[in-house]
Amino acid sequence: MTQPFQRPALELAEIIRRHGHRLGELSGEKQRILRAIACCRTAALGGHVQTCDCCQFQRIAYNSCRNRHCPKCQASACARWMEDRAAELLPVEYFHVVFTLPDVFNPLALANKRIVYGVLFDAVAQTLSEVAANPKRLGARIGFIGILHTWGQNLSLHPHVHCVVPGGGITPDGKWISCRPGFFLPVRALSKVFRGKFIDLLKQARGKLIGAENADAFDQMLDASVQHDWVVYAKRPFGGPQQVLKYLARYTHRIAISNRRLVSVDNQTVTFKYKDYAHHNRKRTMRLDGAEFLRRFLMHAVPTGFMRIRHFGLLANRVRAGNLQRCRCLIGSTPQSVAVIDPSKKVDHCGCPACGHGRLIAGPNLSPLELRPIIVRLDSS
Repeated sequence: MTQPFQRPALELAEIIRRHGHRLGELSGEKQRILRAIACCRTAALGGHVQTCDCCQFQRIAYNSCRNRHCPKCQASACARWMEDRAAELLPVEYFHVVFTLPDVFNPLALANKRIVYGVLFDAVAQTLSEVAANPKRLGARIGFIGILHTWGQNLSLHPHVHCVVPGGGITPDGKWISCRPGFFLPVRALSKVFRGKFIDLLKQARGKLIGAENADAFDQMLDASVQHDWVVYAKRPFGGPQQVLKYLARYTHRIAISNRRLVSVDNQTVTFKYKDYAHHNRKRTMRLDGAEFLRRFLMHAVPTGFMRIRHFGLLANRVRAGNLQRCRCLIGSTPQSVAVIDPSKKVDHCGCPACGHGRLIAGPNLSPLELRPIIVRLDSS
């Protein structure tokens, strides 16, 4: 008898199967996302048979879609990414800085995701690098990781970049300098520079932007944006490398909504949980029309090939290995192994659920057509 994997009571795939047809005409990119999530770990993608080497119990493991918007495919991708990062951590304080884009830019961002989110990354990178290099601040070249999130808890559009920054850098004369304990850079200075950088870069990109043809309307949008503070938030520093990894596991491969936040679905609506940040993170539920729920979810699909996780400064991809070695020499430390917790291994999928002693050995990958008779045989046994 087939024993299925443990799954949440409700999955995003079920909502797509119920309400996807109500969305009307979609771009090919959005259609591929919905199709991939709906078919993930089902017979439609094929799979392989797992056989116990002790009692010969069998079950089918279906293939994953590996789409980066799929809530079921992020745990393993996150674990692989974390393994690479674990060996790169330095023995210094790490800081978490968040740069938020004012909501006046939301319509422009939706119509020009690749350009506007690229400008956002560039503005954040230039801001952190410039302020840190100022001799009145840190006076050093720093490195950091930037992670783009575009959603709020209620699935509204809320573009912001989370940055994980080692608390120090290399001075112009080649020495390592650490930040003051518990303090990275002043958020007011970061906010002011960030605003200027983003607006300047957006003006440079205006000729490529859809919806920015009207010069007066574009200038009015920029004027409206400077009427409010640009939010830059610096959280308390991490306590150590293990906390840095725990943070990265939570943020790097997160998508707009996870299956565990889904409460119920019917033929008209979807209900999900969210945190109300305006009222002290109080946990609430929200009910949306099924088509509106999927429309909001698709707002956060990023363009094909767009990198949501980026490395800057000392941690830039091409120079990271050499710079980390140099930083460790200056700090006087050696690489330390940090335990990586694989968030996908909440249960042991390798152990046999029938006898409890053997291990499940995977057979060759099979197409949906090849799997069909095996599914019938196992279901009938």
